Amino acid sequence: TPLQKKLTQLSKTLSVLVLGICVFIFIFSLVRAGDFHTEVLIDTFMVAVSLAVAAIPEGLATVVTIVLAIGVTNMSKKKAIIRKLTAVETLGCAQVVCSDKTGTLTQNKMTVEDYYVDEKSIPAGAVDLTDSSQSRLMISSILCNDATNADGIEIGDPTETALLNLASGLGMDPEEVRKKYPRESENPFDSDRKLMATKHMLNGIPTMIVKGAVDVLLDRTDLIQLGDEVYEITREDRARIEAQNRKYSEEGLRVLAFAYKEVNEGKKLTLEEENGFIFVGLAAMIDPPREETVDAVQTARQAGIRTVMITGDHKVTAEAIAKKLGIFQKDDLAVTGQELDAMSDEELDGLLEEISVYARVSPENKIRIVRNWQKKGRIVAMTGDGVNDAPALKKADIGVAMGITGTDVAKGAADMTLTDDNFATIVDAVREGRGIYANIKKVVGYLLGTNIGEVITVFTAMMLWHKTPLLSMQLLWINLVTDSLPAIALGMEAVESEVMTQKPKPKSEGLFAHGFGVRIVLQGVMFGLLALFAFMIGEKSTGTVAGGQTMAFAVLALSQVIQAYNMRSEHSLFKIGMFTNKKLNQAALLSIVLVLAVLFTPLRIPFGLELLSLNMYLTALGMVLIPILVMEFSKAFGLIRHQH
Repeated sequence: TPLQKKLTQLSKTLSVLVLGICVFIFIFSLVRAGDFHTEVLIDTFMVAVSLAVAAIPEGLATVVTIVLAIGVTNMSKKKAIIRKLTAVETLGCAQVVCSDKTGTLTQNKMTVEDYYVDEKSIPAGAVDLTDSSQSRLMISSILCNDATNADGIEIGDPTETALLNLASGLGMDPEEVRKKYPRESENPFDSDRKLMATKHMLNGIPTMIVKGAVDVLLDRTDLIQLGDEVYEITREDRARIEAQNRKYSEEGLRVLAFAYKEVNEGKKLTLEEENGFIFVGLAAMIDPPREETVDAVQTARQAGIRTVMITGDHKVTAEAIAKKLGIFQKDDLAVTGQELDAMSDEELDGLLEEISVYARVSPENKIRIVRNWQKKGRIVAMTGDGVNDAPALKKADIGVAMGITGTDVAKGAADMTLTDDNFATIVDAVREGRGIYANIKKVVGYLLGTNIGEVITVFTAMMLWHKTPLLSMQLLWINLVTDSLPAIALGMEAVESEVMTQKPKPKSEGLFAHGFGVRIVLQGVMFGLLALFAFMIGEKSTGTVAGGQTMAFAVLALSQVIQAYNMRSEHSLFKIGMFTNKKLNQAALLSIVLVLAVLFTPLRIPFGLELLSLNMYLTALGMVLIPILVMEFSKAFGLIRHQH
């Protein structure tokens, strides 16, 4: 992920820098001492080691991993299961979300609203089963159907379940119908044909029943049933059916067409037989949009995230639903998979920003859509649930599988699984991902800032006084024990409210962009000056280097604990609440206890520390609070400058 690359580059830069400084100090100290005896060599080498310890943020890799792991745990509680830790940060950078419609943007609870039969539209509840055409349409919708709803338990595709539920509601028993007309053969539905066909013996005649997309089925239809009679389908008949289909689609209804034909007895169905049908009618179903989706789409737009709908539905239906959800805006375009296939990559690149809806798409279309967005440098999330969706999920920067309707293959190819199949959960996950990235950035800034302070302290003291104000043991204690606990707690800071009003950061944006690196260095300078002054005061008051080191250790360790609070937000601590992060309060308390244990118990002896006077400790306490004053002033100055 971008963050991994940036941290890897940071590690390389730090390593080279630290080695260079250590070699310089080692040679400089030897030349200055003018003595190359073993004791001098060892002392000089230990000073160089101290500097290396000061410069390297030993806890950084561990803390970042822990923060990511905690973020993943929090996401799972919000119904987004992350399969790869690295996906968390990528999710926070997402700029385009290509989402399935059914079940993700909508409730996936289909209800039949209307039938079109005998050239008239009939409300679903007003179907007359004594009418031969209406009865045939109802029986066809039961037989050419793989769903079951026995004992109130619905199993199968929601579209097919809706057809069975209507039949049951009208007094027909789907199981009895299926026993009366058992299935002898079938051609299962697939996304390329957009048809499903089954074979039954109806009134002693071997019959193929077909259901599928209106436009596809009409192209294969020669006849039409009106009442008890069958006629050759005319251009006017087709125009009426297409007009009704368009009307239903404009209302956001999903439309299926039904037809049949006589076939040879005793033979299995073949794909070659799927033509020359007799048109029976249409079934129009509604899949209501999820209530929370409209707000989620709006939140995504405010966050600079483009939502694109991808569906197998008719173009007009998809466009109508997209308008209701706020995905399809004025001047946006909707294209079909067929239109997409006819476009060159150059033509698609030119229209990509304007296309909000893709209808009647194939799995290959999905891959192409992802690839073309990525060519524009965008970070793309793609949802999917079928086996055919796996390549697109793999190709996307963030593949999102459906937990309820998704296949194992889709889940295996994805980086994230939604346990509720809900688009709003994706937006929540993006918010969480942005929060995690912001927290990791705070942790990196905190650890680097304090480490730069330690380097400045050791380097400056060696250059000016040929003394080390902090021993390697003391520095290790600060870096691994005192700093790490608050750093982990800082990574658990609550996501700030404005995180979803900011644009996604581009892939090319560095970790230290927008002056963040400069601020870290300046904070390091502040800690360096504090520690140097503390060392000077301690050494002057006690007359010993150990006294100066004790003062420097106390001030540096405790001020760095305080700095964790300063790094919580770019807003004033008094605005966000000084102690609202309970985890940080606990970590800071534990770190302070550990520092005090080293200062005031016999543990101080192996650390090379000594007891100081009460006045010295009070002076140290005053110096420890200086970072709060400095940071609050800089935040206030920054806000004033931003307003102007």
